[in-house]
Amino acid sequence: MFTYKTSGTCSTQIDLEIQDGVITYCQFTRGCRGNTEGLARMVIGQKAEEVARRLEGVECRGNTSCPDQLSKAIRAYHD
Repeated sequence: MFTYKTSGTCSTQIDLEIQDGVITYCQFTRGCRGNTEGLARMVIGQKAEEVARRLEGVECRGNTSCPDQLSKAIRAYHD
């Protein structure tokens, strides 16, 4: 399990698992429950790099968002 501490969003962290390039687990802590739970469910089973590419740069408040933070978490997972 990889834990990413978010920045600039209502959510405070993202727990993530990726196997063979596919997201197998995603859970947000805090944030707008319906949006973060829905986003987490949508990305499970998807190719991690494609998800990161699509969500990068999505803005909510300020220059980031929960989707943008998920893209950063995916990239950090691979580093």
